[in-house]
Amino acid sequence: MRDLSVSFCGMKFKNPVTCASGTFGSGIEYSEFVDIDKLGALTTKGVSVTAWEGNATPRVAETPSGMMNAIGLQNPGVDVFIQRDLAFLREHDVPVIVNVCGHSTEEYVEAVKILSDREEVSCLEINVSCPNVKEGGIAFGTDAKSLFSITQAVKKASKKPVIMKLSPNVTDIALMARSAEEGGADAISLINTFTAMKIDIYRKCFVLANRTGGLSGPAIHPIAVRMVYEASKAVKIPVIGMGGIACAEDAIEMMMAGATLVAVGMMNFHEPALMTDIIKDMEGYMEKTGLERISDIIGCMHG
Repeated sequence: MRDLSVSFCGMKFKNPVTCASGTFGSGIEYSEFVDIDKLGALTTKGVSVTAWEGNATPRVAETPSGMMNAIGLQNPGVDVFIQRDLAFLREHDVPVIVNVCGHSTEEYVEAVKILSDREEVSCLEINVSCPNVKEGGIAFGTDAKSLFSITQAVKKASKKPVIMKLSPNVTDIALMARSAEEGGADAISLINTFTAMKIDIYRKCFVLANRTGGLSGPAIHPIAVRMVYEASKAVKIPVIGMGGIACAEDAIEMMMAGATLVAVGMMNFHEPALMTDIIKDMEGYMEKTGLERISDIIGCMHG
């Protein structure tokens, strides 16, 4: 048996594969098709203190080798999340990373205080980089000083490891990574989606009601690998790498670039069982190459 385990924020995960927030719910619906206990971790959809309605429809559109979304972080709020989603996850043997969103520092801190008290929660991923929420996240995620401040505030309020989710919509991803680390982050995750736009040339209207949305999918993978490489070289804290992962080769490439965990996003919609397939194919890669521990490849391209 090959060793697929990785150490992350002081914890040992059985393998490095998780889902990107917003692409897997909390696993309730997917559990009909996927054995979620086989995942290294499960990352939930964004959770806020109060319920959010999200953006107007239409809010999803296909693009070549990807998709755009402008969901707007719709969610029922932290109370429903605890009663419904965490109650479900409590029955499963998988570490839970809860994604947290807010419009203000106060909203982030309040949600973090509530969630970090929950035994079921392993880590908190702070979404300060959603490109289709007009206030809060987008401002925090694209300004280094704001990122430092929100990281510091959240870290002070949390009893659990804090992962700051970085935006790719910046000039210098290494600078943003260092700002999160200096603010006290235990880890960073990247990349979130790219701000994008699509126009219906026959109706002369925007395809998404929000006008812009977040671009994800295989089309962005090479850019994501580059950003994970640059960010992970800039910091000493661990990285969750994501962006267009569609197969084990993509996930392994992301780990070689510096990621400790890898998150599958848009492709979960295309193939619900993809994450467990990637775990299986990772083991096949290890057998083929004689690799005993998957952790040995993390950041091997940093030379």
